[in-house]
Amino acid sequence: MTVRIRFHPPHLWPLAAARAWLLAGAALWGAFAAPAALAQDANRLVPFSNAQGAQPPAPWRFTTLPHKAPTRFDVTTQPDGQHVLRVEADQSYGNLVHPTQVVLGPGTSLAWRWRVDEFVQGADLRTRAGDDGAAKLCVFFDLAVERLSFGERARLALARSSTGEDIPSEVLCYVWDNREAKDTLLVNAFTQRMRMLVLESGATPGGWLSERRSVLADYRRAFGTEAGDTLPDVVAVAVSADADNTHGHGLAYFSDIDLRGPWAVHPPVVGPAGAAPGTAP
Repeated sequence: MTVRIRFHPPHLWPLAAARAWLLAGAALWGAFAAPAALAQDANRLVPFSNAQGAQPPAPWRFTTLPHKAPTRFDVTTQPDGQHVLRVEADQSYGNLVHPTQVVLGPGTSLAWRWRVDEFVQGADLRTRAGDDGAAKLCVFFDLAVERLSFGERARLALARSSTGEDIPSEVLCYVWDNREAKDTLLVNAFTQRMRMLVLESGATPGGWLSERRSVLADYRRAFGTEAGDTLPDVVAVAVSADADNTHGHGLAYFSDIDLRGPWAVHPPVVGPAGAAPGTAP
């Protein structure tokens, strides 16, 4: 699979519309190895606790938009010795993406722990001007474009052409928000290709909360109308945080993220030693 990653100047790629598309497009960074038969219960994502320093371990990769301050993603050590991902958005935009290829089925699950120390003030998931957040965990799917309406196919084709990326057709983001009620499901303010599911709302005493989701159940709720009986593969997972629209600040932490389910075809290649992505400057 050939994936082109390049940036176009603003007059060819309006930033307001590109934010959600870049998040989706970043999913397909990297190549894939030869087929491998692996146990269904193995975690499909490299743990942050595997990091040798502050840089998230490969194949986690950082991406942002041109002319945007980058959100920072650093592996840090907690007082109890646990290594976790620290995510700081400061008038910034950024995603940390891990490619994979996992079958979406009854046994496909996603589990993690997270904590929000500072919410982005003024964030409002229902508006473009407020489409920011301190903590999002997104799952990317490769639903065949033939399942989409003509209008959605045209918009997706335009986004793929303008970004030069093989953008996945569906993205579901789990969000910890400070405004919306728990269990709220929203369509992203920029694109129908992304849905937002609010898992937690507001500050929580004690900080850390644990999540475990049936990816299939959440996918059917978010995209079942257009997908019908079709079950696309999961092609990537991303941690995302942004505060570029509100010019605000957010701070959150993520534990190791556990994605379970059988490989759809084969596992992604982890780059050569020393090729782990750097954190945002």
